[in-house]
Amino acid sequence: MLKIILGKGEDRRIRSGHPWVFSNEIRELQGDKQPGCTAEIYDAGGGFIGTGYYNPHSLIAARLLSRERTDIDSSPFFRERLEKALACRRELYPEMTSYRLVHGEGDFLPGLVVDRYGDYLAVQFLTCGMDVRREPVITALVELFAPKGIIARNDVAVRGLEGLPEAVELLYGEIPDVVEMEEHGFRFRVNLREGQKTGHFLDQKENHRLLERIAPGREVLDCFSYSGSWGVHAAGYGASHSTCLDISERAIALARENGKLNGVAGRMAFEAVDVFERLRSLKAEERTFDVIILDPPAFVKSRKALKEAEKGYLTINRRAMELLRPGGHLITCSCSYHMGRELFHDLLKTAAFQARREMRVVEVRSQAPDHPVLLAVPETEYLKCFVLQAV
Repeated sequence: MLKIILGKGEDRRIRSGHPWVFSNEIRELQGDKQPGCTAEIYDAGGGFIGTGYYNPHSLIAARLLSRERTDIDSSPFFRERLEKALACRRELYPEMTSYRLVHGEGDFLPGLVVDRYGDYLAVQFLTCGMDVRREPVITALVELFAPKGIIARNDVAVRGLEGLPEAVELLYGEIPDVVEMEEHGFRFRVNLREGQKTGHFLDQKENHRLLERIAPGREVLDCFSYSGSWGVHAAGYGASHSTCLDISERAIALARENGKLNGVAGRMAFEAVDVFERLRSLKAEERTFDVIILDPPAFVKSRKALKEAEKGYLTINRRAMELLRPGGHLITCSCSYHMGRELFHDLLKTAAFQARREMRVVEVRSQAPDHPVLLAVPETEYLKCFVLQAV
């Protein structure tokens, strides 16, 4: 087993609860150095800190899974962690069968994501340390859930930082082309093989309920709609009309299906368009809306790209504010971790100034609680959701 000895003082952040060890914090390595190997971490004085895994190819060289000496290569270890995660979700959502079961560091399983869609599971092994332990993970999931199918959605760029290839793999059973899930009484068709994230934006489930209060009788514009979850909720909660915009023809087709599935397609419109350009043309057409939702994909993939991403967020928010009717609401989101809450707030303030609109902050929200945030690990919180009102 690899023994990792940290430099003097490099254990402070880790002892405060953070599970990451950066490569420049390591003073010495003793033993096997294979990517993904089990490692015990010690401070500079030889004090034991915890058990984790190591990857020499990553800037985050080690990640802790336990503060004790334990076997992290066995299915019983993963089953115990999964049972705790499941108990948490059952307390949060006793009636739901679709939710995030494992949120990486938030569930003390760094590098692992598991989303449940009823009888089907979508997993992501985001780190080498988790990838080499896929067998005990799958064994524990099968024992606990007896699913009809498990698919690995490892088609994510972050795996490249760990020296891993991107792929979509069937790991167990069978996965149909489309599965159905339920959220707040609405039904959605989900593509587990090719859909964004693992198929559905489970992190917005609590924020979707905002529309129950502000959508009835209103005209709603859902931008970057993907499968139409915001737009369908709006129409289902009584919006007079709901328009979904997305650049993907496939996404719009799925949104249209979901509108029909919930019996609200007659009060919905669907446009496969460039959202940036469509917001511009809607202003030229002198169109206005009571509620506008901006839920774009992550514009910021790294800190280096932050400045360029800020321009994108600024543009769409300014244009959306220009389209709001007096008293109208803007629900605007960023799922980019590097776009911090304060930075996003300042950007929205600039957008309002440029749009010459007075905007009131009604509420500031985050991701659903099945995507748990640890106080000691700020990286576990990534979603910002501001509810603004034009005054």
